[in-house]
Amino acid sequence: MRKFIKEFKEFAVKGNMIDMAVAVVIGTAFNGVVSALVKKVIMPPLSLLTEDVTLSNRKYVLREASGKMEEVAIGYGELIEKMIDFLIIALTIFIVIKGMNRFKSKAEDPKDKAVETPKNIELLSNIERLMEEQNELLKKE
Repeated sequence: MRKFIKEFKEFAVKGNMIDMAVAVVIGTAFNGVVSALVKKVIMPPLSLLTEDVTLSNRKYVLREASGKMEEVAIGYGELIEKMIDFLIIALTIFIVIKGMNRFKSKAEDPKDKAVETPKNIELLSNIERLMEEQNELLKKE
């Protein structure tokens, strides 16, 4: 049990938990932005294509409402809206991660002087260069 608590403390202190909490907060805020974008920007023009019917109100009625019985319907329009939400979020995350990976690869390239190379990459690059020089010297002997 002590080992588990120690590992948890290391996990929390190293920033993983904080990074995850920040990601959840940003993700929640981003979800609100995407929902507003879909409902207020993307869906109105789509409703024009569907003869002014709001897509979220689209449904397939299985049983009409009558008397005390309520209507039973499959609301496929809201599903379509949620799928559009998902596609926008997935595309945005893909673009952000692709940009981050491009920046990371530039930062890890010791020959690229436009971005400062992290010390660990620089040290590994120097070790690699020294080993290549040593191999060349050994080949000559």
